[in-house]
Amino acid sequence: MVQKLIGLIGGMSWESSAEYYRIINELVRNRLGGLHSAKCLMWSFDFAEIEALQHAGRWDDATIEMIKAAQSLERGGADFLLICTNTMHRMADEVQAAINIPLIHIADPTAERIKAASFKKIGLLGTAFTMEQDFYKGRLINKHGLEVLVPNDDDRKTVHRIIYDELVQGEVKETSRQMYRDVIARIVEQGAEAIILGCTEIMLLVRAEDSSVPIYDTTAIHAEAAVELAITA
Repeated sequence: MVQKLIGLIGGMSWESSAEYYRIINELVRNRLGGLHSAKCLMWSFDFAEIEALQHAGRWDDATIEMIKAAQSLERGGADFLLICTNTMHRMADEVQAAINIPLIHIADPTAERIKAASFKKIGLLGTAFTMEQDFYKGRLINKHGLEVLVPNDDDRKTVHRIIYDELVQGEVKETSRQMYRDVIARIVEQGAEAIILGCTEIMLLVRAEDSSVPIYDTTAIHAEAAVELAITA
């Protein structure tokens, strides 16, 4: 078996990037056995700098930084790239246009998994940027034909706050888990057949038993897609 070199744009936050690294290496070991592990390069941002650009609405500046990271990984020999965060797929098209290697968009393998299970109406949890802007929902709707439900205004604020005030800082609280359970229950009441954990940190908090409908963890699905592409006969 031959392994391609996986490029990872991480550090947004490092809490979820560590999960990417763990999952990818566990999957490679399970696939190849023995002492095998993944061949990968990671560019890790100082998330404080990225978060400041996000909340200031300086998306053009953030895009420049993301392109620089992608080009650095390409020069380092990466065969393809992952952006290890849902929110920063806001500039996925610009990043892909600036490099000559493939970028696996996190929404695509997630949507394919959902469609394979014959679900049509899905709930989306993530940062306010992911839940409210069109870059993510639009891809699910227009490319994959899914109907996307998001929480109400108050619930979106709760979901976003917990991500930035707790999860990206490594804090996992039972009170916050209950809040997420309640948010999920309200989306299910709206008709959601499944829930996308559309922020790579949410998997640190929410488990399958916290939802009455199936949960799709974008971190794990994205990592699995990387390993599928990386290992060839």
